[in-house]
Amino acid sequence: MDLMPRFPRDLGSAGANLGDKIRRRPIADLRPTPRTRVEKTEHGTLYRYDAYPGVEENGLPVLLVPPLAAPALAFDLRRGGSVVEYFVQQGRPVYLIDYGPVQFKHKDQGIEHWVDTVVPHAVGSVVEHHGADQVHLAGWSLGGIFTMLTAAAHPDLPLASATAIASPFDLRAVPLLAIARPFDRVTSLVVGPAYRALGGVPAPLTRLAFQLSSADKYLTKPVSMLMNADDREFLAQLEAVDAFMGSMYAYPGRTFGQLYHVIMRTNEFAGGTMELGGRTVRLEDVRVPVLVVAGLNDTLAPQAAVEHLLDLVTGAPEAELLKAPGGHLGVLTGRAARLTTWPGIQRFLTRHD
Repeated sequence: MDLMPRFPRDLGSAGANLGDKIRRRPIADLRPTPRTRVEKTEHGTLYRYDAYPGVEENGLPVLLVPPLAAPALAFDLRRGGSVVEYFVQQGRPVYLIDYGPVQFKHKDQGIEHWVDTVVPHAVGSVVEHHGADQVHLAGWSLGGIFTMLTAAAHPDLPLASATAIASPFDLRAVPLLAIARPFDRVTSLVVGPAYRALGGVPAPLTRLAFQLSSADKYLTKPVSMLMNADDREFLAQLEAVDAFMGSMYAYPGRTFGQLYHVIMRTNEFAGGTMELGGRTVRLEDVRVPVLVVAGLNDTLAPQAAVEHLLDLVTGAPEAELLKAPGGHLGVLTGRAARLTTWPGIQRFLTRHD
């Protein structure tokens, strides 16, 4: 979230808002955007968001691809702060694949499971359900990496474009990982056996990792709340983010192992290739227009790490960069996103409908 604190100007509103917080009355409207289940399989549930009343649908459908660990509600954080709601109001047909919570039985699922099975199947289901010839694919964080690897590994999929939001492809540019890398030999003696024994990374640890990436915001949160106590939108956003953080999932063991190897040891992403399912997937094989969205204040996926994707998709007919305010979650669904990220993505999709 990219929310700058200020001193409250309206003491009456500040008192009323803080009173609601003390009494635990909800400030954020967390009702999900209305949607209909298209299908449910062992790999997840595909949803189609209902058309907005009075708005004629137009353009190709977009399929939203979430990451692992972070719940799919990132795309529909709250009323007034939902990229799904925005697209629906624009008349864009919107679909989302929700993997659901990760369990011990999923411990052997690797990245290839999503790249070769889950996302391609969802694309086919959207085409069948909507009747469109092509589908826009858009993912956030690891979901953006799934999006790009799927487009590269399956050039025969009926894709109109691929969008990666806050997805790092050069891990050397991530400060947190640069600090940890010298201790790799020591941590590998603990991390490897631990995630294999547990079958993955438990939800509390994934939540802690996300919080550590924005530690400054969590440390200053009480002060920010007081200084912005008269700003109900500010408080609503904080409340919605808290609900999001409380819904974190676990990581499957095999997927975490692959990411740990790529992130800590080889930085394989930076070369534009990854070994998946016994073959090499090359991002230079992406053959659809690409949009890269980078958050100006993202510490988990800094601009340099995200923008590096532009250097890798050399076979794409077009590769565009969109910079927008916000941190890792804020660039997708922060208060500034409605004026920056969302219209920018919509313009890109419309140009490639």
